[in-house]
Amino acid sequence: MNKNQRLDRRDVVARLLKDRREAVVIGGLGASTYDIAAAGDHGRNFYLWGAMGGAAMIGLGVALAQPDVPVVVVTGDGEMLMGMGALATVGQQRPANLSIVVLDNGRYGETGGQPSHTSGNTDLVAVARACGIADARELVTMAELEAFAPSLHAAGSGPRLAVIKIDDAEKERVLAHRDGNFLVSRVRQTLGFQPI
Repeated sequence: MNKNQRLDRRDVVARLLKDRREAVVIGGLGASTYDIAAAGDHGRNFYLWGAMGGAAMIGLGVALAQPDVPVVVVTGDGEMLMGMGALATVGQQRPANLSIVVLDNGRYGETGGQPSHTSGNTDLVAVARACGIADARELVTMAELEAFAPSLHAAGSGPRLAVIKIDDAEKERVLAHRDGNFLVSRVRQTLGFQPI
């Protein structure tokens, strides 16, 4: 695929979250968190401001604790590479309500734009399938994205992973809440639990 034909990350995330209903959305470190915030702050958004590589595992924990709630992790290729072992654990636990979306621009955006392994021969879809995540796919067009998006809101057909090929254009940082206690308490309240 020609890099000039890759999808715009903000358009992708806005479409994925358009009909989110009750989904809890975990944002990976950096640009994916900005993309989620740009699509609109929500009481069930949990933004990571550190802990690179932890988004999929946080999503797994929430999915296991709340099996009737759709949980969507939106992260980048660099973070997913750092937390690739999470795919093995997701494949073992098999939470039916977990979706992992990897925004893949083939770059480590938070450290200067160096090429990531996905710009070479590392295939996260193949890794996910080898880990037992049968519904793993690569999306390269908006038509594919449109067909995939409704599955994010189904709490019973996962786990699933989608690697979405995006361009590497820099976007304005949209900063949402940065206080971890606030974010945890807010998500807990929307799920019917007492804040911490």
